[in-house]
Amino acid sequence: MRFDVEASDADAWSDALLAAGALSVDAADPRAGTADETAIFDERADRLPQWWPVSRLTALVAADGNVETIVGAAAALAGRAAPVFETFAVAERDWVRATQAQFAPIRIDDALWIVPTWCTPPRPGAINVTLDPGLAFGTGTHPTTRLALAWLHTRVTRGISVLDYGCGSGILAIAAAKLGAGRVLGTDIDPQAIKASTDNARVNAVTATFRSADRLPMETFDIVVSNILANPLRLLAPALAARTAEEGRIALTGILAAQADDVRAAYARWFDIRVWQDADDWVLLEGTRLPAH
Repeated sequence: MRFDVEASDADAWSDALLAAGALSVDAADPRAGTADETAIFDERADRLPQWWPVSRLTALVAADGNVETIVGAAAALAGRAAPVFETFAVAERDWVRATQAQFAPIRIDDALWIVPTWCTPPRPGAINVTLDPGLAFGTGTHPTTRLALAWLHTRVTRGISVLDYGCGSGILAIAAAKLGAGRVLGTDIDPQAIKASTDNARVNAVTATFRSADRLPMETFDIVVSNILANPLRLLAPALAARTAEEGRIALTGILAAQADDVRAAYARWFDIRVWQDADDWVLLEGTRLPAH
């Protein structure tokens, strides 16, 4: 079932539909793909979440559910008049297989691959990071993840220490361990990421520790890698600098090319830092820790 609402009503309708019995509610721009499409994404810290001027809400209702009853109850909860809506059937399918079909082995280079747990490694003799895509970010499909993996493959040497700040699925920490790193630590603010990373490390039979950000020990690392977003990376500059050993390296990604100069400026006090590589408008910045003054 779906209908369009004004931006000012979208939150109220979304919450009301869920409270009234909808299984899920999806929002989209009904003008997507046209000249009138509206881009609303902005990662500035002072920016509140926004809706499209007109948002299309699509609610999933159980097959035995009464759509009219749910819409009527949602209208009452939201304090709005019941909208004109359309219904459509969602065909039965094997959603597990459909989801798995979206993921295939990903080549970082000939010697490093990301392989979903249900796939056979294309190159058994390569370093294969086995990953079960779940709720945490980091499946290897995003350009920034591939940039970070390629960078690690050129920089990790046996026995060095690595901190993965914002570990998501643990993919970077696990790859670092498989590439020969000694002490490997991952951290994230999301408890689901810590669980996913720990589970994925176990599947890959590597030694890596994952902790919440508030439990991060005070120590420095030969390599610090962080694949998050430009704004939090700017704010984290002093903290990540403090975690990087003298003459150690830092790799920062999740940064659009247009944001690179601002992020570089935030780290220039502590690092000799520059763009290492780019991919699809995303860049990875590489820095070397300057001697303390």
